[in-house]
Amino acid sequence: MPSILFKCIPFIHPKPHPFPLSHLTAMCTKTKTRLRGVVFDMDGTLTVPVIDFSSMYKAVLGETEYRRIRQENPSGIDILHLIESWSPDEQRKANEIILDFERLGRERLQIMPGAAELCGFLDSKKIRRGLITRNVKEAVDLYHQRFEIVFSPALSREFRPYKPDPAPLLHICSTWDVQPNEVMMVGDSLKDDVACGKRAGAFTCLLDEKGRYGSADFTELDLEPDFKVASLAEVHSLLETNFDLMP
Repeated sequence: MPSILFKCIPFIHPKPHPFPLSHLTAMCTKTKTRLRGVVFDMDGTLTVPVIDFSSMYKAVLGETEYRRIRQENPSGIDILHLIESWSPDEQRKANEIILDFERLGRERLQIMPGAAELCGFLDSKKIRRGLITRNVKEAVDLYHQRFEIVFSPALSREFRPYKPDPAPLLHICSTWDVQPNEVMMVGDSLKDDVACGKRAGAFTCLLDEKGRYGSADFTELDLEPDFKVASLAEVHSLLETNFDLMP
């Protein structure tokens, strides 16, 4: 856990607040902690969700096996880790299916609303930007090229072990020469992004556009993000309100 120097209290108010963070789970006061870097997930965070993961899993597992595993893992299926125990031939076929879905996703790639503005804000504050994704390097390169927003380091699934293992986030912290508790992990997956951030000792921000996650989910996985937002636009105010952003 990061060494938090401020106390969090419920964010409840009857009148509009100067910082309209209506979807945040907490409002923090007192001494602000210094923030030196923000690391983003890519699919569903920096990009509009376009990959149909349920269809991908069904194509890899088959309908019956998908339903069985989904019932045993209501929080989600970790397909990459699951197929690691398969035979080489089964893994090859599974990876071909996954790559086909990801290729279709690259053809429909769209930047998430608020991503460019948030990155510009971080640049203005001289706060580093990194990226960790379970997608392939080709997808990261396309994002950099198409939207002309570059993250460094940008770690794809070629970097092992991948999320939710904290290794990629710790690697970025080491590269930046900062402590994990000076960094925030932002992503749309509780089991991958928030878990990765928590295990590394970083602050975590869950992007939950459609209100998928609630207290029951946090309890089930024993994972609760430090912050929860419904859009990247809210992260801007969150950072200014809760952190010391001085260079």
